[in-house]
Amino acid sequence: MNTSIETMTIDELRIQVCEANRALPASGLVRLTWGNVSGIDRASGLWGIKPSGVDYQALTPDDIVILDLAGRVIEGRLRPSSDTKTHLHLYHELPQIGGVTHTHSIHATTLCQAGRELPCLGTTHADHFHGTVPIVRALTEEEVASDYEHFTGVAIIERLSQLRLDPLEMPAVLQLHHAPFTFGKNAMDSLNNSIALEMCAQLALGCLALDPQLQPIPGHILEKHHLRKHGPGAYYGQKGA
Repeated sequence: MNTSIETMTIDELRIQVCEANRALPASGLVRLTWGNVSGIDRASGLWGIKPSGVDYQALTPDDIVILDLAGRVIEGRLRPSSDTKTHLHLYHELPQIGGVTHTHSIHATTLCQAGRELPCLGTTHADHFHGTVPIVRALTEEEVASDYEHFTGVAIIERLSQLRLDPLEMPAVLQLHHAPFTFGKNAMDSLNNSIALEMCAQLALGCLALDPQLQPIPGHILEKHHLRKHGPGAYYGQKGA
């Protein structure tokens, strides 16, 4: 278990997950109800997710559905998000993470639909993502028919494993034909990574429109910017913040 991940009561978990979901419309990442955020308390193995189809501004902490790592609903009167099995598989396979966000934000989803990875073209990207944000393969016909949401999670884990990526160093993937998923230390951190991903995708699409042959940022600059925020010698921000 990663002891750096915070522990919380169920009430605290509900509040955190509710606040992250309620922040989605203001973030500009969602239209209608096209997105969800979840968060987990690793100490108890309980996690919360937005209920399916509920308007964000009407959402209250009591509406958040609490599940265990077997996928059983522990508390909640509403049906959980249709993406619940994807989040569940990610929590099973990525013990480092404490939150997951899934949206259909315009620019990141454009890359997903085009089957294009997101190269690191500048320091804005390097600050959040340690290199190229990868594309995850399309699901097979058999996977879609068998258990679409579960196998979405399986494909994400497969891609991260193939590339040997740490989900906190590369806290985002682009699901081919679908939309992005981001990870974080908690629910709000995963949302912030979705905001960063969308901005980086918008910047990249604009840059590549200006110069389709544009090359990625030099490696030494990428490393400097990423590690000053995320490395063992990180010095961005305040201690304990």
